[in-house]
Amino acid sequence: MKWKALFYLALGASLGGLSLGGGRPDREGDVPRNVAYVSNEQGGVSVIDLTRLEVVREVPVGGTNPRGIVVTADGRYVLTANKQTADVSVLDTRTWAVVTRVPIGTNPEFLKLHPSGQWVFTSHEPGAEGGPPKPAGEPATREEEAGPAGLPPSRIVAIEVGDWKVGRAFLGGIETEGIAFSLDGRRLVVTNEGEDAVSAYDVETGRLLRRTDLSPHGVRPRGIKSRPDGKGYVVTMETSSTLVVLDADLGVVRTLPTGRGPYGVAFDRRGERLLVAAARDQKLQVYDAETLELRREVPVGARCWHFTFTPDDSKVLVACGRSDAVYVIDAATYEVRKVLKGFRLPWGVVTYPKAYGSLDLP
Repeated sequence: MKWKALFYLALGASLGGLSLGGGRPDREGDVPRNVAYVSNEQGGVSVIDLTRLEVVREVPVGGTNPRGIVVTADGRYVLTANKQTADVSVLDTRTWAVVTRVPIGTNPEFLKLHPSGQWVFTSHEPGAEGGPPKPAGEPATREEEAGPAGLPPSRIVAIEVGDWKVGRAFLGGIETEGIAFSLDGRRLVVTNEGEDAVSAYDVETGRLLRRTDLSPHGVRPRGIKSRPDGKGYVVTMETSSTLVVLDADLGVVRTLPTGRGPYGVAFDRRGERLLVAAARDQKLQVYDAETLELRREVPVGARCWHFTFTPDDSKVLVACGRSDAVYVIDAATYEVRKVLKGFRLPWGVVTYPKAYGSLDLP
């Protein structure tokens, strides 16, 4: 199947409906447009009107501790990965009802829509507690003392859009975290934070195609993003505060230092800028995508893991968990335009129409 063609067809249809006017984005019966969706680990999903830059609705998801969040290509559904209830919630954006909850397994976290628009992939970590590394001096668990070999592998799961059933599943690495795809949709590429590695799988069969040990280049890989030109990937290494650049076959091309605790990472639509959320330094860093020269650093709140451009590329929204806030940054001047408050440990943020960001496009 021509995944890439299908994906851009769906994307073009959604962008064609972009509305920047002042109409209500949350009108029942219609697919909301020019909105952002924020998952709150201690709540549900917050809906932001991007015209007014205001939160206009809070939506319960049925499950608890939602983290990963994704919006379908047509904007009709928002899905969340719920840590505590070990499932994925499916929300109908026209009625705000919970359509169903799909049982996944312990600790689901990251969600990623396949380029075809037909599948949502997630992973769950049977041997992981989730969250940042333990403070120095805190006793290790039995599994931690045993190291990666003592942990069971993660399970990668694909949910069929519309059917909302698990259509395929296969074993991943230790503590599989970030998910990306090759631009043709044939390869699923993931970070495995428990073994400091990145792996590529065949999307159709789940067969392991390639595994690259990243331990010589850093510790705890988290975020991953494919280059807009399809020539490789970038991976954030949270504990070592490094960024690893990979080619299309997962060969290491370059490593460079970042701010402390990098997680979310994304290119802009033109592939000219690379943005990194350096959570422990409380900064959004902007690099030249080709030279990897650091161009700007924008102060943000505490534990800012994920971010997204707005659909018109004019602003960047940054979800800052420990600040219970979303920072709105001008994408041209890098000035903080507004700080939206009232969230409950925000984790992820996506928009509709779909935009470039740490959890969404490409």
